[in-house]
Amino acid sequence: MVPFPAAQVAPQIGFDRLELMRILDLYGRMVAAGQWRDYAMDFGRDCASFSAFRRASERPQARLEKRPALRARQGMWTLFGEAGQVLKRGHDLAGVLSPIERRLLKIVEG
Repeated sequence: MVPFPAAQVAPQIGFDRLELMRILDLYGRMVAAGQWRDYAMDFGRDCASFSAFRRASERPQARLEKRPALRARQGMWTLFGEAGQVLKRGHDLAGVLSPIERRLLKIVEG
């Protein structure tokens, strides 16, 4: 007999090391360019999200979501803009981050 019942732990979605390195590398470059100052990560049963803020008291300027349940359909990665609009969806993290990468290039050139 087991003294305590086995706890039913819900699976949690997260970022793997390479994904997190790619996301935080972009975050660091945006901080250096003066565009972002804070970030937040949320890990749930359905998705993991990374939000980047210009100021901590505002809505996120960009939010990246990983939803593995959508892997077979439109792709598990989604990039949302400040107003909540979908900027890009895809199967590849680098492709989904490309709108922010392009914005960073414009900031550096300007």
